[in-house]
Amino acid sequence: MDKRILRISMTAALAGFLFGFDTVVISGANQPIKELWDTNWFLGDSIFTFHGIFIMSMALWGTVLGSLFGGIPTDKLGRKKTLLWIGVLYFLSAVGSAFAPEAYSFSFFRFIGGVGVGASSVAAPVYISEISNSSNRGRLTAMYQFNIVFGILIAFISNYVIGTFFNESEAWRWMLGVEGIPALIYTLMVAKIPNSPRWLLMKNHADALVIRSLTLLGIQEDEAKVTITEIKVSMVENIKNKKESLFSGKYNKPLLLAFLIAFFNQLSGINFVLYYAPEILERAGLASGESLFSSISIGVINLLFTFVGLALIDRLGRKQLMYIGSIGYIISLAMVGLCFYNGLNAAVLLTFILVFIASHAVGQGAVIWVFISEIFPNKVRSYGQSWGTGTHWVFAALITLLTPTFLDSEIGIFKDNPWPIFIFFAGMMVLQLLFTAFLMPETKGISLEELAKRLGKK
Repeated sequence: MDKRILRISMTAALAGFLFGFDTVVISGANQPIKELWDTNWFLGDSIFTFHGIFIMSMALWGTVLGSLFGGIPTDKLGRKKTLLWIGVLYFLSAVGSAFAPEAYSFSFFRFIGGVGVGASSVAAPVYISEISNSSNRGRLTAMYQFNIVFGILIAFISNYVIGTFFNESEAWRWMLGVEGIPALIYTLMVAKIPNSPRWLLMKNHADALVIRSLTLLGIQEDEAKVTITEIKVSMVENIKNKKESLFSGKYNKPLLLAFLIAFFNQLSGINFVLYYAPEILERAGLASGESLFSSISIGVINLLFTFVGLALIDRLGRKQLMYIGSIGYIISLAMVGLCFYNGLNAAVLLTFILVFIASHAVGQGAVIWVFISEIFPNKVRSYGQSWGTGTHWVFAALITLLTPTFLDSEIGIFKDNPWPIFIFFAGMMVLQLLFTAFLMPETKGISLEELAKRLGKK
């Protein structure tokens, strides 16, 4: 693998680091904010709490907006410029959240950060998939996921360290504000990466500009000319059908595949576990400080098994990793539910939560961003990515919005015990296993243009 491709891909994938950090850093601020601003009250006669909507899930609603509409700047402005503006949004969110004087301004700045997260889940995988080739595309695009889990781990460690050295009333502001440092560094770095050559060709830029972009990616000029010809040939069909939109009917198969893989990703409960890790572990019997420290183990396991997923995704393929992950999900989620139901000790429960995290890292975590970025043709790739990631974040927001209600419920089977939540997620993973077996195609080792032909057939 050319070192330049690796370096440029890593730079774009750093958007994932900020994604992971921003997503999980709120877990350390959850309880202090609830106590400081007294946000844990129900909105009227609804089942929704102010805390669930405005504190915990507001960033996710920003993510929904960023992912659903992120395809527009990714297509119109280009992959590089979109990634640049994403860095700006992360920086503003970090600083604004840290200095927020009350709950509403806090929610606004968290929303801005969420827009950055959503847009990054569109632009970064698309950019990396377009600058790589069929033999290394899985590993390079999956580096976005690696950076997500690395960001998650650093957020857990950062929260623990800051929570140790600052008193509770001040710590949460430092937890959120420190994200501004990597956001600024990322913005400066991404300004130096080249534009996607496929995007340049799609927007009819001069061949000389495309050749320059390809040479910056480590491709020799003669080889770059051949690459340009191949991409142009693959775009002829798209030019003939210029009026066809993403929802014209031609792309029904990739639309369904993107929807289902994103749907099952969130119905595994991964964001629920990551967002509420300290609280879940406290429910299992750990003290507050112990739960924050144990949360770090979740980040470590996530990172280690993401390495495993990266190593295997271009060897075993996307589908095999989904099989492994699905089986691991079913076993671990069922056992976590059983641990809560029977009141088993916290160490046993934490073990099965770590098995759950490992299953996610090897399976869905490694596969989702790669798979969605592969299955749409050049012409509609950014909009197809928006469709898949939008689905992902809509369900992430809904789950994060609803779970505080069940965690704090005094009604029926949910009273003081979240075991039914985990059993529900385990049942959904049985359905994911069936999706993998009967609907999901293997995309390993196939060029983007060839995949477009295969999945475009009716």
